[in-house]
Amino acid sequence: MNEQQATALEAQIAKIESIWTAPPILVPLIEMMRLPLDDICLEKVVEMVSHDAGIAAQCLRFANSPLFGRRSVETVRAAVLALGIGRIRSLLFGVCMHRTIPKAKWVLDPSAFWRHSLGCALVTQRMAHGVGYPDLEKAYLAGLIHDIGFLVNSVLYTLKLQECLKHSATNGCPLHVSEQEILGFTHADSGRLLCRRWGLSEELVEVAGCHHQVESLSTADPLVCLVHLGDLLCRVRNLGYGYNEVLAVALAEDTAWKHLVPAYPALAEVDLVRFTLDIDGSMDQIAALVDSVFAPSQQAVAKGI
Repeated sequence: MNEQQATALEAQIAKIESIWTAPPILVPLIEMMRLPLDDICLEKVVEMVSHDAGIAAQCLRFANSPLFGRRSVETVRAAVLALGIGRIRSLLFGVCMHRTIPKAKWVLDPSAFWRHSLGCALVTQRMAHGVGYPDLEKAYLAGLIHDIGFLVNSVLYTLKLQECLKHSATNGCPLHVSEQEILGFTHADSGRLLCRRWGLSEELVEVAGCHHQVESLSTADPLVCLVHLGDLLCRVRNLGYGYNEVLAVALAEDTAWKHLVPAYPALAEVDLVRFTLDIDGSMDQIAALVDSVFAPSQQAVAKGI
């Protein structure tokens, strides 16, 4: 993306708040995302969730998912305590962004998009744990928001993004390749600009902007590398964007993996076959969780708020 394109895109993103119909909690939530977890008040989180019955119900379904070993959480407070402030904060962000996009503006299938985003969050966090990355909640959040630029492009360039999706589905190629060819920039470019506008940490800005181009970083940030690998693993395991993408992944040969090994020697000992099989075993549960949390429900009533 050249400087002129970046300036034009940045101007469009500055106007995006007038297009989106965001839940009232989105603004304080973005402010909360800038804070260290230790500085976030538990009571404030419970209050934010409790003010919206639909969001509260979604948090409860998340907390009771077998993916997190919880089966009897019945109140918002219990959900926040069970999952932790970091996980609840990430979930709130996902739910808010899901609600923000008008139905007519969704280009990607919403369920496919959130399956991929949540899958990437869980796989990135699992990989981060395996290599000894120190901040697992940041890894989870980074995986969840890495493709936020797709939402920007869906709202601002709906017809063009539809063309990109059709081109990718026809040719089986990565969607960001079609974006570059047709739009002249990608969701990574728009995601970087949005994250920077919102004042998110530079690490998250780089995750949004460079998860497809780790080699473009002068110093490859471990978080970007982990998200890059998590994204690839999900896409190659049919947890992508709703079309058949022709993609082969050789982790040990990937640039991101090679960047990580010197910093995290444990990677050299990872059984890649076992690791990918472990991920495969979680895919159905991830899909079911996304369907439960993000699918529309007129009867979702939170208990014990």
